[in-house]
Amino acid sequence: QFGGYCAWAVSQGYIAPGGPEQWKIVDGKLYLNFNARAKEIWEADQAEAIKRGHANWPGVLTKNQDNP
Repeated sequence: QFGGYCAWAVSQGYIAPGGPEQWKIVDGKLYLNFNARAKEIWEADQAEAIKRGHANWPGVLTKNQDNP
């Protein structure tokens, strides 16, 4: 999900690389997180973070290209 970017970052309106060691499958979709702390924060608010992520995606890609 989210092109392999960190799910927590996307839920916050920016992009960061997703780490292959920090993943979770939710409703058949693979979510990656940058590190263990990002995954922990994301899981604490998982349902809302997923909603925010979907609301931000894919616009967050354009936003981050315009503001490197």
